[in-house]
Amino acid sequence: MEGYPLDPIAIAIGPFQVHWYGLIIGFGIALGFYLAAKEGERLGLEKDTFADLLIWAIPIAILSARLYYVIFQWEYYSQHPGDIIKIWNGGIAIHGALIGAVVTAIIFSKVKNISFWKLADIAAPSLILGQAIGRWGNFMNQEAHGGEVTRSFLENLYLPEFIINQMYIDGHYYHPTFLYESIWNLLGFILLLSLRKVNLKRGELFLSYVIWYSIGRFFIEGLRTDSLMLTDSLRIAQVISLVLLAAAIAVWMIRRNQKAEPLPYNSLVNEK
Repeated sequence: MEGYPLDPIAIAIGPFQVHWYGLIIGFGIALGFYLAAKEGERLGLEKDTFADLLIWAIPIAILSARLYYVIFQWEYYSQHPGDIIKIWNGGIAIHGALIGAVVTAIIFSKVKNISFWKLADIAAPSLILGQAIGRWGNFMNQEAHGGEVTRSFLENLYLPEFIINQMYIDGHYYHPTFLYESIWNLLGFILLLSLRKVNLKRGELFLSYVIWYSIGRFFIEGLRTDSLMLTDSLRIAQVISLVLLAAAIAVWMIRRNQKAEPLPYNSLVNEK
């Protein structure tokens, strides 16, 4: 027996509405910021460094994430320009957000005279944890799901009833790809915390994040039905994931082969 889907609106007062999508993403950002700020202080960053970075990174990342999505869905948005600003209905691309955040961090690190790689390493676990949490915003909007499956398939995954019910959309059940990616990212978070103890070279924790996320995203994206498409059979996110994977491995190898190897992860920020 099919249940009822969860209401995507958390609070409604007259015309004013607060969507779970925004609340969940906001919680992911807040938790990620807290963890990054604490780790930054441990490694010698000034207390407000990540707060100063987020003032710029959050709006730029949201803007670039939405712009990325709109560009690849221009056929629709050119006919519905009023929908471009409706990000509460979904439609922000994580690859676009990462591009915006990385560019912002590079500029910020130059202005503050801080190693970009140091900032990126500290932020890496927070980024992937925020992504793990953020996928539940997609869950509340009943989006970012995969192809059609049976109810028995979902029951055999031992999923709780509320997830099974939420995957019942327009008379059919669907792959909970949001959950697959959330779990993959949570495992990545645990892996990155473990790699801190290995004391990789500066920059390699962030590159590990890029490698881990890109592998998972490539395969999970293949299950989705709402992907942004480059051609009829080629998904944009899969192409970007392969490019990022190759780039991360190449950068890792180049940095390892330099005469002066990068400092270890646990070196203090002011060490050059």
